[in-house]
Amino acid sequence: MNGHLKELEERIDYQFKNQNLFSQALTHSSYANEHRLDHNRCNERLEFLGDAVLEIVTSDFLYHKYESLPEGDLTKIRASIVCEPTLAYCAGDIRLGDYLLLGKGEDATGGRCRNSVVSDAMEALIGAIYLDGGFANAKEFIHHFILNDIEHKQLFYDSKTILQEMVQSRQAEALSYEILKEEGPDHNKSFEVCAKIGDTEIGRGMGRTKKAAEQVAAYNGILKLRALDTLADAE
Repeated sequence: MNGHLKELEERIDYQFKNQNLFSQALTHSSYANEHRLDHNRCNERLEFLGDAVLEIVTSDFLYHKYESLPEGDLTKIRASIVCEPTLAYCAGDIRLGDYLLLGKGEDATGGRCRNSVVSDAMEALIGAIYLDGGFANAKEFIHHFILNDIEHKQLFYDSKTILQEMVQSRQAEALSYEILKEEGPDHNKSFEVCAKIGDTEIGRGMGRTKKAAEQVAAYNGILKLRALDTLADAE
């Protein structure tokens, strides 16, 4: 087996019996097209399956974790977990982008860091584990790598909204975001952004888009404000 793939198996603590499924989960359509492979050799069908498995496992988890929440609130929380940015965040934890098979053009334009690409691959990996090892193994993977630390992931997903509400509740100066740095060609840019209350910086973030960088900056801003609140309460 490819040592590169063995490394990922160790990272996710799951060993595939069918290595073809594993490889397919990591094969982007751009790679399949470039190498004239049958389109069914890319990860899109596995992504379709993994999406369904992820939704049922997440729904079951939330149903039992939040016994008093109404359907509308459960739906909102589930949406924040299975959405593209959160799945991409989870994929980053296992460095999934490093292992993807991409076409040269997709790779050159930052595909390994693109939320849509890595979040789709995360769902494809779930689908592959489900076919290879059954529902229990897929469920274990989802619980370990997606439903872990759920409060922080919700916080990350809603960071800009939550930070805005925190600033308003403090009756502080206006919240704003400032681009500190913009690097790279148009097809592969990197942004550094800071979140500010008035003229005071409270958090920084980097991302492939301004929106992504703002989300990280907002998340770091929330953590800083919470830390300041904790210090104030201790005094």
